[in-house]
Amino acid sequence: MQHRIVVLGAGYTGAITAGRLARRLRREDVAITLVNAEPDFVERVRLHQLATGQDLKPRPFGEMFAGTGVELRLARVTGVDVDRRTVAVTDANGAGELEYDTLVYALGSGWNDQGVPGVAEHAHEIAGRAGALRLRERLAGLGAGQPVVVVGGGLTGLEAAAEIAEARPDLDVALAARGGLGDWLSAKGRAHVRKVFAGLGITVHEHTAVTAVAADHVTTADGTSVPAAVTVWTTGFAVHPIARATSLEVTGTGQIVVDRSMRSVSHPDVYAVGDAALAMGPGDKPLRMSCASGVPTAWQAADAIAARLTGGKLPEVPLRYFNQCISLGRKDGLIQYVTADDRAVRAALTGRIAAFYKELVCKGAAWGVANPLLVPAPRRRVVRERADAVAPANAPA
Repeated sequence: MQHRIVVLGAGYTGAITAGRLARRLRREDVAITLVNAEPDFVERVRLHQLATGQDLKPRPFGEMFAGTGVELRLARVTGVDVDRRTVAVTDANGAGELEYDTLVYALGSGWNDQGVPGVAEHAHEIAGRAGALRLRERLAGLGAGQPVVVVGGGLTGLEAAAEIAEARPDLDVALAARGGLGDWLSAKGRAHVRKVFAGLGITVHEHTAVTAVAADHVTTADGTSVPAAVTVWTTGFAVHPIARATSLEVTGTGQIVVDRSMRSVSHPDVYAVGDAALAMGPGDKPLRMSCASGVPTAWQAADAIAARLTGGKLPEVPLRYFNQCISLGRKDGLIQYVTADDRAVRAALTGRIAAFYKELVCKGAAWGVANPLLVPAPRRRVVRERADAVAPANAPA
């Protein structure tokens, strides 16, 4: 019998894990099923571009996985029973169930309204394609001079504010940040962000917490009302809630606790990658939710699964950071170099060269989904005794 590997979610991490496994294991030995609700790959790092009216290149999974042996199951995951080793799904034909021997949980994250009143009802998000398209439609309907407030001073907030202001210079764009503008960046990085924002006419409300959102304004902690025909909420991510409803060991935020190989510490037949996993990086600091963190965890999980099934040496992919890549519109950007544990150093690239660098990173990330092995490698045969040892439920890690 084939060893059944089910991968849940086809974002960067899930798609890379499935494709990498398919290229490491013999097709006759494994059945790899990738479950995703959409038939196309979504470049999440470009959703701020989609929201401002730019069209992204279609990337159908049917083309990306053609000839690899990965079976795409178009369905929405509704539940996981890690004790019975089954996944509940709903597709065009109704409810169904998938059985697995090894599960890769890559359902990722969505926007986080932080429990702030009015956010769910009135704010827009760009954590997913559907949200970006709704924002795109709303922005297209705004007349000149209308106010747009981006809430959140992290990477997503900076990129969204700059993209909107560049694409629609007729709008009154503002950014509300809890801290100082780019306060985690180097002095050079902070200065460049301020320069770009000033040039784009973006009003910055620093050290400002938004405590409520209405249809036409936001309210700050000191009671100030800031006009907002559109509010874009970018204050972080919340992981998919399904893992929390299982018997997997999870954190208080719902992330699955994993070891260095991305294997669940409570259920050795389950692996978690990307935003869904609590993975530790240099200095035993949790990796932040990002594409930069997620891709190496996908490599690590795929290679670890392949090694355990084939009797090979367990690999260890370095989980570290090199830089933070920030687009500031289509013509400007910032590449902030960082330490292995993600702390800014003095060095940074700015301007057009940084925008070009960021564009290469985005293209490289999408290319890496369709080409998860940089160097082709022979597919290895699954050792049946190893596969049997990997699969039992509740076996010791």
